[in-house]
Amino acid sequence: MMQSDNIPVVKLEIVAVSRDCFPIELAQKRRTAIVNACKEINLPVYEAQTTIQNERDMLKANEEVKAAGCNALVIFLGNFGPETPETELAQKFDGPCMYAAAAEGDGDLVNGRGDAYCGMLNCSYNLAMRHINAYIPEYPVGTAKEIAGMMAEFVPVARAIIGVKNLKIITFGPRPQDFFACNAPIKGLYELGVEVEENSELDLLVSYKEHKGDKRIPSVCEDMKQEMGEGKYYPDMLERMAQFELTLLDWKDAHRGSKKYVAFADKCWPAFPSQFGFEPCYVNSRLVSKGIPVACEVDIYGALSEYIGTCASNDSVTLLDINNSVPASMYEADHIQDKGYDLTDTFMGFHCGNTPSCRMCSDRAVKYQLIQHRLLEPSGSDPDFTRGTLEGDIAASPITFYRLQCDSEGVLRSYIAEGEILPVKAHSFGGIGVFAIPEMGRFYRHVLIEKHFPHHGAVAFMHAGKTMYSIFRYLGIKDISTNQPKSLPYPTENPFVR
Repeated sequence: MMQSDNIPVVKLEIVAVSRDCFPIELAQKRRTAIVNACKEINLPVYEAQTTIQNERDMLKANEEVKAAGCNALVIFLGNFGPETPETELAQKFDGPCMYAAAAEGDGDLVNGRGDAYCGMLNCSYNLAMRHINAYIPEYPVGTAKEIAGMMAEFVPVARAIIGVKNLKIITFGPRPQDFFACNAPIKGLYELGVEVEENSELDLLVSYKEHKGDKRIPSVCEDMKQEMGEGKYYPDMLERMAQFELTLLDWKDAHRGSKKYVAFADKCWPAFPSQFGFEPCYVNSRLVSKGIPVACEVDIYGALSEYIGTCASNDSVTLLDINNSVPASMYEADHIQDKGYDLTDTFMGFHCGNTPSCRMCSDRAVKYQLIQHRLLEPSGSDPDFTRGTLEGDIAASPITFYRLQCDSEGVLRSYIAEGEILPVKAHSFGGIGVFAIPEMGRFYRHVLIEKHFPHHGAVAFMHAGKTMYSIFRYLGIKDISTNQPKSLPYPTENPFVR
């Protein structure tokens, strides 16, 4: 799990509601049982003492939540519940809300029956009338133990919602020529509550030069040495890269403005390496490992996607090109078919060297960027300023491949697919891994291509599809695509293809 001041800490509170024609003690007793069940799974939760029966109770409960310093709320229907105040509370509360209802079974079905199953329907109707987004579990009715489990699943969703609402994305430079696929209207960011600060590469260069001789540089260099190990870095480049890391960290603190959290989207070529004297990839990877995503090629929605994944997984993520197919010879030689995947289920995820070192195999090392070396340095020369990428195979792991993107018409849409990185050597360059996602070939054609998603995809190193789907739903994303099984065709899939 990640420890970072760039990720929200969720402080959860539970408030019980009670319809005045039902015993209030029923809601209170059930609320306390949930709090006790939360303790058994080590889930901290503040128990509000106000039980809401009317609008005045709702105002009192809202003040109690504020006084407790909570930023996420569970509104619990211990019985049928009063639909007006229980939904007004979500309107007034400045944070993500979850609704759940009590199952019967802890009393008789006369005085001990709460009818919360019925009340949840009225609650959902009232939420819709007020245009309130809320987290409602897949089956939102349960015992104390079951609802405690639902609350635990709500925490990463709440963390991402709080994070996005308080996020600023800081960019340096325009998107590179011929990478317009990463260009998207920023209107969607403002709709989500994200702030954007766009700067030039010159602004960054000026700040970088001002950090020359910074007294903190030696300690950062030492940390880089410890992270990589002897023989895995360029000693003559450490000082420059440490200077750049401090430049970004100081910019984050000085420019967050009204927001609490920051992600970067930086232009990393073609001018950057020749002017700064190195490639920024390794430094980017270090910031990502600290919970501060840095997206390549000024990919603003890539940075947003990375940040959402960081909050959802509470761990490091990466941003990769959905890059190249796996050769049939490798598929056969490494017996990938034995793992149950077709060749078209596989692909290679690649980028120059931005993946955190903790997610890479032991062969990882700071090296030079081959493509930029071809492009920017004299033919046949040794690499100079194109050094600074973190290269090696990405370690085997379960993954969630996903992205939130604004399309050319200004509509927010997303995709999510779970799979894995295979324990197979890529035999290539850059930070790269062999990925497998069930039915990837069809997903590639009928989601990624059909819906015009760009070449960058964010990667969380766990199966987080359920959480990501709930986050996107809460954010109001209407179009959420997932990889479909063979039995379920896509709307655009040619029915005559066998």
